[in-house]
Amino acid sequence: MLSVTRDPLSVEALTAQVEASVRHRGDGCGAVASFLGLVRATHQGRVVKYLEYEAFDALALQVFSQIQAEVEERWPGAALGIVHRVGRLAVGEASIVIVAATAHRAEAFQVCRYAIERVKQIAPVWKHEFFGDGEAWVEGAVADPADEAARMRALEIACA
Repeated sequence: MLSVTRDPLSVEALTAQVEASVRHRGDGCGAVASFLGLVRATHQGRVVKYLEYEAFDALALQVFSQIQAEVEERWPGAALGIVHRVGRLAVGEASIVIVAATAHRAEAFQVCRYAIERVKQIAPVWKHEFFGDGEAWVEGAVADPADEAARMRALEIACA
């Protein structure tokens, strides 16, 4: 349920995996929420032609596992899937899919929000944007995965 891939993303496939993983656990699955990050057509007023994502795959998977463990600690019984795409992506294509399954809807939304905030904070994934008039690297993860203050900021955002 955690991966880095060059293949197009499927929210349906990850949803099925995550839901199946909690179907018979505790209260079961009363809610599934998903987040799908898409390549925008503009960024800071510039027209985007395409993006290229790069990742340190092995470390990214470790970070995704850490996020999964943090979720389990905060929301016991929750299941989380994270798949990030790398390579060249056109406008409108999905770059990340996150799916959370919990007993209740509020927690499913919180888990998705927490997971994307943590990915942005600590995952070794970098975005290179190409515009009609140039290119730019977007600053990637800057927080130490063990930084408790960063983790608390992500939790505050998720549970606001």
